[in-house]
Amino acid sequence: MSDVPQSRAALPAWAAVMPVAILLIIGGFFAWGLTRNPAELPSTMIDREMPDFALTRLTPEREALTKQDLIGRVSLVNVFGSWCSSCILEHPQLEAIAESKQVALYGVDWRDPPGAGAAWLARYGDPYTKTGVDSDSRLAIDLGVTGAPETFLVDREGRIRHKQVGPITPDLWADTILPLIRKLDAEPT
Repeated sequence: MSDVPQSRAALPAWAAVMPVAILLIIGGFFAWGLTRNPAELPSTMIDREMPDFALTRLTPEREALTKQDLIGRVSLVNVFGSWCSSCILEHPQLEAIAESKQVALYGVDWRDPPGAGAAWLARYGDPYTKTGVDSDSRLAIDLGVTGAPETFLVDREGRIRHKQVGPITPDLWADTILPLIRKLDAEPT
């Protein structure tokens, strides 16, 4: 007998290739992920009807925003909060949009304590045609909001046609959102 230990049973040929195949599959998913834009969050709400909602009044003297306000004209619905630092950066652009009168602009005050949204708008200016308070996040959840600001472009029939995550910048307005508004305005009724 030989003093050399007996080798284990030979592994099948596919077993030697398996780790390499797994590594290639994982590498393929990683490479595909690198081609994606991390700022682009797809929304399942695109081309779906805006959910039914009737928000709380921002102040006692103002009417609250409802879904019915969005029917009949192209609209932007902007989700903001007094706690949102990016909303402050976006606000001058929203005021310019409102001043241009190219689209109806509505506000959703999200996750603010009572009075905070109204005080914020009094301080920075109120560009909105109507505003409602979503303190319980019901509308935000229905829309899939992940943070503020987020803005939804809604067509005349009340369908969401575009979602902007993050602040609307002058370039985003001119290059993306305004052309979509013009396209929607040109669609037959």
